[in-house]
Amino acid sequence: MKTYDRVIRGGTVATASDTYVADIGIKDGKIAAIGHDLAKGEEETDARGRIVTPGGIDSHVHMAQVSSMGVWTADDFESGTRSAMCGGTTTTISFAAQHRGQSLRKVVDEYHASAAGKTYIDYAFHMIVSDPNEQVLGQELPALIADGLTSFKIYTTYDALKLSDRQILDVLSLARRHGAMTMVHCENHDAMMWVAEKLIASGRTRPKYHCFSHNMPVEREATHRVIALAEIVDTPVLIVHVSGREAMDEIRRARARGLKVFAETCPQYLFLTQDDLDKSGFDGAMCMCSPPPRDKINQEYVWQGLRDGLFDVYSSDHAPYRFNDPKGKMLHGANANFKKVPNGVPGLEVRMPLLFAEGVLKGRLSLERFVAVSATNPAKLYGLYPQKGAIAVGFDADLVVWDATREVTVSQKMLHDAMDYTPYEGLKTTGWCDEVFSRGELVAKGGNPLAKPGRGRYLAHGPTDATKPLGRSIFPEDISDAF
Repeated sequence: MKTYDRVIRGGTVATASDTYVADIGIKDGKIAAIGHDLAKGEEETDARGRIVTPGGIDSHVHMAQVSSMGVWTADDFESGTRSAMCGGTTTTISFAAQHRGQSLRKVVDEYHASAAGKTYIDYAFHMIVSDPNEQVLGQELPALIADGLTSFKIYTTYDALKLSDRQILDVLSLARRHGAMTMVHCENHDAMMWVAEKLIASGRTRPKYHCFSHNMPVEREATHRVIALAEIVDTPVLIVHVSGREAMDEIRRARARGLKVFAETCPQYLFLTQDDLDKSGFDGAMCMCSPPPRDKINQEYVWQGLRDGLFDVYSSDHAPYRFNDPKGKMLHGANANFKKVPNGVPGLEVRMPLLFAEGVLKGRLSLERFVAVSATNPAKLYGLYPQKGAIAVGFDADLVVWDATREVTVSQKMLHDAMDYTPYEGLKTTGWCDEVFSRGELVAKGGNPLAKPGRGRYLAHGPTDATKPLGRSIFPEDISDAF
């Protein structure tokens, strides 16, 4: 009888802290052994001369979701997880999005039903809280956290989603009491809308003006404000999709004062710039997201933040709205002003390969940092560790074997989502994922799916150290327990 179901043999194994050559023995979907000259498995993968990393965890994904503009994402759980899998991501965390007036519990139940039997890979949910009313704060959210949905996102912008500062304090206080992670989209809504109205009134309506409305000061101000609110409550906070230096500086200052502020960035801030929104006609809408891509200088600041540890997480913020579609980017026609264009770009499948090729192989990023931001850190921050996010005995055998020599010209034709475009069309790069394993099963090879939908499992989040408060209340001891 064979000792292992599969042995991945002789690869350069990369973790968030170390790199070494070893065999990986897999049994019953788990990593059973790591060593040299392991016994032969029922199946063998020769990884000599290739790099083996943990399967990616994309912790910021929108699929099977209706936006605040009433537009459904192009990807459901089947097409979205297929695309993720082919790009080396073996776990997704997508959003169960509450709209005002909805029961949060009912929303979560609907997302479970939407995903059931469709996913190729394992998956978890965050929540989006847009209506923190008495029922949500007093009953639904505490119960859902206890059920293992221990993270949620809130907004400082969008009319249908934004919370007031008072509501943000209520949510942060609840997160502190129940050990949940609060993710925040930080942009100053009123300032942004004031600028947008001035631009539109003067006839400046093309997609490129989206960048001027969603300017860096509106991101900086909201980041500063949210950090201050979290400090008042004494609870950690995670700032999502950080686009450039000004918001990064706010996070650095907060950490210098000892605050627990976590940060995420995305491919669009590394591989797109604001010039991509200035394409002819309506084509710039393909690259519209919020916050928008910045300039080349800010690209380099984001790379630096990935290198030096400012960014804990690298996610896609996959928000797929088809371009040439009256139910997508052209919801209001091909001449719509920039405020009427659904916001978001796809990036689920290219997230890891682009960072591997343009970061690791070009010397911008160490292999260990690549593993940390794409897999290990999100597992730890969102309560999926020690099951996911690392190559260690007892973990799920979610693994990626990389081909560092494969030359790729990115094209929508090679991708597996439900989109009609990729904003990275024509980008030439070298290095791509070759073999992808989910719980020990070879699910994709050469960028093509091998698995069938329905094999993915739902993952509840466990408790994490990341959500523990510092115990540094700004209030005297005799009143600090009031919060």
